Parts: sequence; C-alpha cells; structure tokens
Amino acid sequence: MSVEIKSISCPNCSSKNTKRAGVQRGKLQNSQRYKCKECSKIFILQQSKNKTYPITTILKTLSLYNLGHSQTKISKLLRISPKPSQKTISNWINEHKHLTPYNRLRQDSIKNFQPEELIQQYDFLHNNLNYKYQLHNYKLKILFQNTKFNNHSKFSPLRDYLNKIPTKEFPHHIFSPNPSIKHTHQRASQSQFKVLKITQNNKQNLANQLTNLSLNLAKTNIQRHETIQNFMITNDSTTIATEIPIYLTKDDLIYFNSRGFNINPNEFQTPITGHIDFLQIRNNNIHILDYKPEANKEKPVQQLTIYALALASRTKLQLSNFKCAWFDHKNYYEFYPLHCVYKKRV
Repeated sequence: MSVEIKSISCPNCSSKNTKRAGVQRGKLQNSQRYKCKECSKIFILQQSKNKTYPITTILKTLSLYNLGHSQTKISKLLRISPKPSQKTISNWINEHKHLTPYNRLRQDSIKNFQPEELIQQYDFLHNNLNYKYQLHNYKLKILFQNTKFNNHSKFSPLRDYLNKIPTKEFPHHIFSPNPSIKHTHQRASQSQFKVLKITQNNKQNLANQLTNLSLNLAKTNIQRHETIQNFMITNDSTTIATEIPIYLTKDDLIYFNSRGFNINPNEFQTPITGHIDFLQIRNNNIHILDYKPEANKEKPVQQLTIYALALASRTKLQLSNFKCAWFDHKNYYEFYPLHCVYKKRV
C-alpha cells in the first residue's frame, strides 16, 4: 500500500514530463490526477486506486505516531469510519519507516516529551502576515548533545537563537515597520545584488519525497507551505525548526565587507528581514531550505544567501558552516552561500 512516488511516468507514452491536473473525488479518498504534457493523457497512478483508506489517513497516522501517540490512541484520534485496526496502523508505520526517519528516534523521545510538548508553535504577525514558527524540542536536544549525530555542540549558539525567538528579547518590532516611514526595511526575497559564480548542485533529497507525500494533505495551493512544514518537522529526523524569522542590519553588512566579503553595504536597504522555511542540522552543517513550488523555474540564490548571512550574524557562527537549498517535489538545488560572497584568496 505504498504511497511513495519517486517519479511519475505517463502510462500511455512513458514520458516523465507530467503535471498535476486536479483531484478525482471518491467516497473514501481523493485521488490525484496527472496530465502528460507530451500526449495530453490524463491519468491516476495505479497505487492511488483501490485502497481501503485514503492516503491522507495514512499520512496523518504516520505524523500522530511520530508525535508520540500509541497505535491504540491513534485509532481513536482518527476521525474516520470504519476505524483502522491496530494491525493496519502497524503495517502503515513499518511500510514507511524509510520515508519518515524520525521513527528511529521516537522511542527515546517519548521518554522525554509528551506528544503535546514535542513541537512548540508560536504565531507571529510580521509584515502584516501570519507566520507559524515551530521548534522541535527533542531534535533540538539530541542533535546538540548526542555524539551519534556528529556532536553538533559547536552549533549551540543556533539553539540559543531559536529559543530566544518566542521571548520578549527578540526584536519583533523590526518585522512591523513604522507605516509612516517609507522604505523602513527590505525583504530578503526582494534583495538583488551581485554574487560570485558558484557551483549549483541538482540532486535528489529526502525533502523531495517528503514533499511529494505531504502535498496529498494540502487542500489548496495556499496551504502547501505550512502542510509541508508540518509534515517535515514531525517526520524528518533533522528538521529542527520551520518559519524562522531572521534579520540583517547595516552593521552586519559593514562587518562582512571589512572581512573581504564581496558585499557592498550601500546596495541594501536595511534592516533586511525574512523567514526561513526549514532549518536542518545534518552532516556537520546547518542547512537552510526554501520550498519553491516550481523550483526548476526559480533561482533564489540571493534570498537564501541573505538568510545564511543573517543567521551567521545572529549566532556568530562561520558562514562556512552553512549550506542552502531550494526544492519542490522533484528537484533539489544546493549551494554554499560562502562561495557567493567570498572569493578564496590564493
């Protein structure tokens, strides 16, 4: 009953040049339809057909389990009829372990946190928009303390920054500029500046597979970002926070400029603000990820570099510790932000 979809091929002409084409609604589940851009055939993947339970129920079950709920409790929490049996729930969990790696941390996490304590959530009104900041308490603890995870204790300033965000010590006023003053700040997504020529790697990542799964839970395009964030922070083993507010000041830019970085402080209207979609710690690096629905058509290198510069400034960590990427359900583009703004001296 796998719901994993690594690639989508047209059953008529075998082309992988396909796109989503709405939803076919059924009694127990809604099935995603696809259209082939080569032969125009509209089809539904075979693995989406003839299931007793919809994909959304399976995915909700995986998330409830990784939040720490027992299989018996999960059956009660699912608002469907008929209720899945304990054996069915167990089969779903075992079948998708490879796609939900937090599963291997779950047993230890339930010793430390109740399900409602595992992920902290805070709602902020920044730039007159609602942002839901999330912080995974157990991952934040284990990724910094357990040598099994490459001993990331050197990144402890990052933990301090993340813990500071919900408090009064964090300058939330920067994200709510004075409306009577024009151009009081600039968004990271609007920043345009010259970057050095970089190597941009296109590869497949677990984020693609998790995105492909979680998109089944999004009822509208507007819900995509939050749905993917909720699913990844719950089921991925390295995503420690989502929707992280950051800011970069004039002094920060002047400092980087004084250190030989290819940055002209006069090019920017400061402070520059933004929100990082996903923050991960893995392979001895801090990873800044941004979800772009059509990643192959975008290149947000400046935006992501600003995120990395801002987080490096706030935590006093070296920019060389950061990697950035943008992705969708098919593509994952990765680069080192340091290479965008600093030319290695020979």
